[in-house]
Amino acid sequence: MSQGTIGGLIAGIDVGSRSMELVVLNGGGVAVSRRLPTTFHPRRQLALLLEGLNPERVVATGYGRELVAAAGLGVPVSTVSEIKAYAAGAHARCPEARTVLDIGGQDTKAIALTENGKVARFEMNDRCAAGTGKFLEHLASVFQIPVEEFGDYALGAAVSLPINSMCTVFAETEATSLMAGGAAPEAIARGLHASVVSRTLNMLRRVGLTEPLVFAGGVANNSCMVRLLAEALGVMPLIPEEPDMIGALGAALCARG
Repeated sequence: MSQGTIGGLIAGIDVGSRSMELVVLNGGGVAVSRRLPTTFHPRRQLALLLEGLNPERVVATGYGRELVAAAGLGVPVSTVSEIKAYAAGAHARCPEARTVLDIGGQDTKAIALTENGKVARFEMNDRCAAGTGKFLEHLASVFQIPVEEFGDYALGAAVSLPINSMCTVFAETEATSLMAGGAAPEAIARGLHASVVSRTLNMLRRVGLTEPLVFAGGVANNSCMVRLLAEALGVMPLIPEEPDMIGALGAALCARG
């Protein structure tokens, strides 16, 4: 895109605690999609995300949506809640969806949808990292395994060892104690995943879980989370293409009204 800028576009940006995603729409659908780590310099990353683009309008969502609004992009910028953005994005990718689950880096969202894709009810856990991508990322580091490989590693065990605490610090202590006692590390890892699934199911039931369920967000790329969630539900959740882009897609769609 160094040859010039692309104009006449609508951009949706989802700024999370770990990553930021961009989806740009033109009249025919998705023209551009990009993803970068948020890092400790989100303004710089935002500039890189938009490099070579000249959107007519930007809609921001996510943990850092107000940062986008204050960035002085020189184009109209509005914000939309993560709940509304994920509902719109999930409905666009999977029109039959009636429930949406998003497990992001910082929070977990369970959303019940109406038949036309509007938000009926929702629940959001954003009090701490318990049960989120950050929880799994930190515990993967305890096992000295890249978080991208943690799900496959956990599936190396046939059973899950119970993990009682959802506090990141206490769960680490529990896992370390089990390791010291000679427990198979894969079974401990599977137990950590199972504890996240259990917490997630409780949220889904509180909003009124109705199938089909769309599993979105970065943690939807975790094979163990998908497997355990499917086993608990008795049916495979719908995993949209690029599940971590659903919020940005929804934000862009919200610009169209």
